Amino acid sequence: MPEQPAPLLLFDVGGTDVKAALTVGPEHALGPVLRVPVRAHGDVGGSDLVEQLEGIASQLLGAAVPAAAAVLSPGIVDERARRTVFAANLGLHDADLPDQLSARLGVPVGFGHDVGAAAQAEMLEGVGPAGSACTLVIVIGTGIASTAFVRGVRLSVPGAGELGHVPVPGGLVCSCGAIGCLETIASAAAIARAYTRESGVVVGGSAEVLARAQAGDAVAKSVWGRAVDALTYALHWCIGLLGVDRVVIGGGLSGAGEALLAPLRTALAARLSFMSVPDLVIASLGGDAGLRVEPALLHLDVRGGERGARRPGGDRSELCVGAGREGLARGLGAAPEI
Repeated sequence: MPEQPAPLLLFDVGGTDVKAALTVGPEHALGPVLRVPVRAHGDVGGSDLVEQLEGIASQLLGAAVPAAAAVLSPGIVDERARRTVFAANLGLHDADLPDQLSARLGVPVGFGHDVGAAAQAEMLEGVGPAGSACTLVIVIGTGIASTAFVRGVRLSVPGAGELGHVPVPGGLVCSCGAIGCLETIASAAAIARAYTRESGVVVGGSAEVLARAQAGDAVAKSVWGRAVDALTYALHWCIGLLGVDRVVIGGGLSGAGEALLAPLRTALAARLSFMSVPDLVIASLGGDAGLRVEPALLHLDVRGGERGARRPGGDRSELCVGAGREGLARGLGAAPEI
């Protein structure tokens, strides 16, 4: 019986929790996903967060040693420089998360943007581009971020896709320091906060607000309607600037399904004049999509024990995973980033 390859250790850091998993088998299929709430971190450089990731790694690995690891970060991410430039929800500034984690774990660590990775996986294994000229993937959860694909090629520029931090009418004070950001009205977290603030009733999340709105609660209907209006406003700009003809919505708010998409279609149709309403669909891979990204897209290579991610102070190889999933062979993920 052939020896099983060492696993990859994957982390997807979000504004609310850390998702972590090991891959299994020669094709590095994703194993069970562990979710751990992100601890309050006071260090802008990320050392507190990396310490938490090291603890999660010990919990997952036991005595095993991974071939390599990867960490996905929210916020403004410079994937080439391997740094989280700014992440408002985590308080990170210029944090070199992968190199710190590599020093602690003793293995190479790949790096990527959380929404960018989830979007890549969705394009490869989920709903796909479906012939779209410009697909915008939006993840709406604690915050809001997006990634655009122009004819199947990801638009990858540090700072691009910060849709949650564009100003919209009625926007509130944001944790990023600005006033009016989209995610202060339309994120799943903001919807729950707004309902509690205006009704005095504490709710468990945006899904409960939606259920109350569907049951006729006037406050819930108002909060939900304002979120849809704000998303419509932001999407109008995206459609006008990029010619977006397909919008894929993921993240916690995507669980609303047609209760979110139907009013968005109606509002966009009323707002757009000569521009066409894009195809609106719900992402299919769920909350673990980022962990399903092709290892090669995070610059990880485990063929024959090779380790392609950069160690601190070392060079980075950008080789592909020889026995990985089929997505790269189909060409989409392997295409150069714009």
